This record gives sequence, C-alpha cells and structure tokens, in this order.
Amino acid sequence: MKFAIVFVISLLAYTEAVRFNIRNLDGGPIWIGIQGNPGHDHLANGGFKLAQGESRSLDAADDWAGRFWSRTWCYEDQGNHCFTGDCGNKVECAGAGGTPPTTLIEITLKGYGGIDYYDISLVDGYNSMASIEPVNGNGDGGEYSCRKAQCGTNINQICPGELQIWNPEGSQVIACNSACNAFHTDEYCCAGAHSTPETCKSSDWPVNYPQIFKNACPDAYSYAYDDHKSTFTCQAGEYNLNFGSA
Repeated sequence: MKFAIVFVISLLAYTEAVRFNIRNLDGGPIWIGIQGNPGHDHLANGGFKLAQGESRSLDAADDWAGRFWSRTWCYEDQGNHCFTGDCGNKVECAGAGGTPPTTLIEITLKGYGGIDYYDISLVDGYNSMASIEPVNGNGDGGEYSCRKAQCGTNINQICPGELQIWNPEGSQVIACNSACNAFHTDEYCCAGAHSTPETCKSSDWPVNYPQIFKNACPDAYSYAYDDHKSTFTCQAGEYNLNFGSA
C-alpha cells in the first residue's frame, strides 16, 4: 500500500513537470547558464556544458520561472572562465546570473491566467542566436501564441564598433553590448529621470541602438521599454530551446 502511494505521488509529480530540451547549434562547445526567478529552483544547479550538436533535457515544476543563456568562449584551463555570459568562473552557476552582454531566453510557466509567457531578450546585449518553441502547445491561434520566438541573426557581425566585445586574441567580435552596459547613462539605462516608458524612448536617444537589435531580431526585446508584443504565450508541457543557429 505504501509503495502504491509513493508511486502515485511520483507519477503525479512527473505528469505535472514541464520539459526543456536544450540544444547547442553553435559552431563549438558552449556552457548553458540557468537562473530561476526568486522562489524557483536553479535547474541543474544553474548550468552545464554542451558540446557542438549536443542536447540535454531538463524537467521543471509546471509553475517554474527563470532564464537560460549561452556562455561562449569558455576555458577550463583559465579557471572555468567564459568570455561571454560568465557567472563567476564556474560551470554550475548556482543562482548567479550571466555577465552582460548575453542573449536571454526567459519563461514563466503558469503565469497570469495559467498561461506560459516566454520571450527572447537582448536588453542585456547579445552573444548568441537563440530560440524557444513549444511542442504541441495549446494557444489562441494568434501571431504570438505557441509560435517560435527567436533571434536568428548573428548581430556580432553588424554590431557598432563602440558596442563590440572581442575575443581574447582580438581577432573576432564575440558579443554586442547594450547601450546601457557600454555607456552607463540614465538615458541609455532608463534610470533616474528616464525611468518610465514616457521618458525612456530609444527614438529620443543620441543613437537609437535598440533599433539595430530590433531590425535584426524583431521577435526579441531590445531595451527596457520595448514593444510588449515581443512576449509570446502558450500552454505546453515541453519546450525546445536552441542556442546558435536559431
């Protein structure tokens, strides 16, 4: 009888989990970073390595919320340091976030109305193409319902010089900064007197850097007060996440 109760509880826990299939489509190895929102687990203790073409599946509670990102140019022989998306010179980020600039996949399961909300964010800059797509999801058929959200353009190739992050050898652009992270002004960071949607419009900035990101990746958020249509919704028990070729 006791065994049967334990089995039923385990079965219920399994059926209520949501699976994330994470795949590396980049040109080399990457380290995945994962950070749960406050009150939520850091899946896989926050990170793991993926060889080129490798994938890994993780199960999360059906009300989980958090973010995923790719760490690139990582070196075990340099104290597990990654030159993009680093979370403190360790493979498992264990609650630490990624150092900008980095492309983020963000998701909230069972959010408002019991619906999943997900997006691609370039608010902290860009380091990798990325996508998230529900598997057999239930939605309302709208443009942003149960569709793939992606940034499928290599922004490093079009990044303005003042935002470029180079590899250690200085031979290749490996990430593209946000204007906030590059210049640290209230205007570019939507802070201080510029902390509201009305006072922080990228079209009023000295240079409209977010428009570069938006033109390249229309699905993604480009700065703090970007168009909220970049949020996708669905109800699904499984999501595919790709880093590299989206």
